[in-house]
Amino acid sequence: MRIGFNPNKDQITKKSDYLHQIIIPVFIPHFEGYFKDSLVILKLCLQSLFNTVHNKTFITIVNNGSCNEIKNYLDELHNNKKIHEIIHTENIGKLNAILKGLAGNNIELVTISDSDVLFLDGWQQETIKIFSHLPKVGVVGIVPQFGMYKVNSSNVLFDSFFSSRLKFIRVKNNEALVSFYDSIGWKRDYNPNYLEYVLGFEVDSSLSVLVGSGHFVATYKKDIFSQIVSNIPFKMGGISEQYLDELPLKKDYWRVTTYDNYAYHLGNTWEEWMDAFINKSNKTEVNNIFGNFPINSKCSTFRYVMKNKIFKKILFNSLVLRYFYKLKQLPKSMIKKY
Repeated sequence: MRIGFNPNKDQITKKSDYLHQIIIPVFIPHFEGYFKDSLVILKLCLQSLFNTVHNKTFITIVNNGSCNEIKNYLDELHNNKKIHEIIHTENIGKLNAILKGLAGNNIELVTISDSDVLFLDGWQQETIKIFSHLPKVGVVGIVPQFGMYKVNSSNVLFDSFFSSRLKFIRVKNNEALVSFYDSIGWKRDYNPNYLEYVLGFEVDSSLSVLVGSGHFVATYKKDIFSQIVSNIPFKMGGISEQYLDELPLKKDYWRVTTYDNYAYHLGNTWEEWMDAFINKSNKTEVNNIFGNFPINSKCSTFRYVMKNKIFKKILFNSLVLRYFYKLKQLPKSMIKKY
């Protein structure tokens, strides 16, 4: 029987002291074949994270059915207060694991990352700077990639079609761009013009962003996830990545990426340079860098369809796209080849 009154009943949960949540799902079932170096890669990922975030960052790791060695390693990190939340599950799928990490927290910004990302100094500061200076932004990636403006970014192009601030700009770090595509196994036979110019948006004289964002590491406004599904029926791929990519568009948020490169994709194979890079990192404390991040209301069906379906079809017609390239100052010599 119950005796007495539970002192927690009807108590309001106090606002979190944390300002930024990081969610990393981890699936390492063994250390053979594809997963041979996975523990080393995971350790590099987490150490780079610990080295580069401020002290009001809440780190959530979702163990998505990994082997006991991984479980024990993550438990040790949690016991030593390196990470704040550890969730153990069987392999329920990558996105379902992410959804578990999102539940129960109400922190204004949330970064969702794969477990093979090497975070670089300054990534958190630059991400927050973009959110603070561009109210329309709902997603900020930190690894520039080719042609990001062509995917889930039609609302940015619609809103800025005639703006002089939207234009092709020089790639800032083409070595990092090459490194990313090397890391995912591409041969270097892609269009060399992609290493020269990229579509950007000039916020002011000191800040530019790139249009569009990848999804292997990106930061989101938490209100994007105010209404989410409880289950996605895919372990990876299928509609799972599409769901996460398109959700911000429901609130008409822009997807953008930092102008410079602030992370490396490690892949599944250890390389010597990775250790050296970790040793260069230094833990920094970041205070008073957060501003107010305006929240968008739900985008009407008409606006959503107009910007993300109809306008997209019109813009990516070859003739219109060529006009767009000219309008946005892509060099004439590249227009036919880009």
